[in-house]
Amino acid sequence: MLNRFYNFLDERYRVTPLLRDIADHQVPDHANPTRDMRAFVYCLGGISFMVAILLFTTGVLLAVYYVPAPERAYDSIQYIMNGVAFGPLIRGIHHWGASLLIITMVLHMLRVFFHGAYKDPRQLNWVAGLLLLMAVMGMGFTGYLLPWDQKAYWATNVGTFMAATVPFIGDFIMRVLRGGPELGAITLIRFYALHVLVLPAIIGLLLAFHFLMIRRQGISGPL
Repeated sequence: MLNRFYNFLDERYRVTPLLRDIADHQVPDHANPTRDMRAFVYCLGGISFMVAILLFTTGVLLAVYYVPAPERAYDSIQYIMNGVAFGPLIRGIHHWGASLLIITMVLHMLRVFFHGAYKDPRQLNWVAGLLLLMAVMGMGFTGYLLPWDQKAYWATNVGTFMAATVPFIGDFIMRVLRGGPELGAITLIRFYALHVLVLPAIIGLLLAFHFLMIRRQGISGPL
């Protein structure tokens, strides 16, 4: 039955050439860990992508139960932790996976930097990587407030106050983030919208551009 369904799609949308272009892509010898274990550093980008997929999956599962309202947010987190099957596991993966993603991305960018892979003709890919790192850090910052407990509230209060120290436009940035002069319901819903809608869309577009450039330019080697 699966073969018939695949053939149905392949006859109409030519799936096979697309899959072969993805799966049969030749990995350069310098980036092949099966030939040289030192090439493992070239896997950091792929590891970051897989962690991002894991975070997206667990985030969708958490969003099913989370309520972005000050009077319900904390209780919904407690319900996930105590009343939902595998809730603590899913939230734990999402929580620690966020830190792991930043670590793997930083290591990946250090590999790119020390191998000189940011130079011509890969400048735009380097810029896309920097923007991706900033967007992921934004995901971490906006997600930190969502449990709406004391730690999240005061950490976000300090974080948004730091934005106010930017010369000339600092106060404007702080008010945009908070939705007003103080943290409240608008701040929570604004951070939730950024966390589940705006930043994931930006990350998706940057990833698509990043992968397209890698396919066009190939995997860079050491200096």
